[in-house]
Amino acid sequence: METKRVLVVGGTGYLGQHLLLSLSQIKDNAPYDLAFTYHSNSNLLQPLLDAIPHSLAFHVDLVTGDGFQSIASKFGLPHVVVNCAALSVPRVCEKDPDAAMSINVPNSLVNWLSSFEERDTLLIHLSTDQVYEGVKSFYKEEDEAVPVNVYGKSKVAAEQFISKSWPNFAILRSSIIFGPQTISPVPKSLPIQWIDGVLSKKEQVEFFHDEFRCPVYVKDVVTIILSLINKWIIACHCALTSDLA
Repeated sequence: METKRVLVVGGTGYLGQHLLLSLSQIKDNAPYDLAFTYHSNSNLLQPLLDAIPHSLAFHVDLVTGDGFQSIASKFGLPHVVVNCAALSVPRVCEKDPDAAMSINVPNSLVNWLSSFEERDTLLIHLSTDQVYEGVKSFYKEEDEAVPVNVYGKSKVAAEQFISKSWPNFAILRSSIIFGPQTISPVPKSLPIQWIDGVLSKKEQVEFFHDEFRCPVYVKDVVTIILSLINKWIIACHCALTSDLA
């Protein structure tokens, strides 16, 4: 059976690194060929490549789409794409709404996938609980998305774009993701590490008191993504076997 290709967009980010490491450690008889993209965190590359030596790294600009054609020629059409890339700091999105929209809505990624004759790639897209208005707790998937900040609005726009533009997709709305540091430490502040740091220094810190959040462990998110990938690969293999019968 053909080795399946998985592309992680935003592979040098927090979730991307944890996902790549888990994908590389699968010991089944059909391991994945792995590739990932990076943009601004080129300094994080080498430790990640050392840990996952058989993966390929590609510099991609999500705004212009520059770099995707290199993936096509050197890696091929992925069977699965996991989009972890985002401008995800709400205050940064508020300062530059245009950048938030151009990065968080994956126009160039979907346009690149659409350039192939085959349209069998599964796109797994990471969204956020900030698509909701926040007037209650424990939102459900079918609840109306009414974002109150630019970050949430950009993620709603991304969800709508993907659902209209690509046939095979799964959208995961996560809350705050926490867990251990990555192989190549990310520059952004991580929730548990930040709390540990301020408490150990006995600093006085103000916390929000008017939000209901459901933090999710990073390895639980990875497990869900791996399950989606596995189900899609099995479904594609069954379809191919049926066609050959």
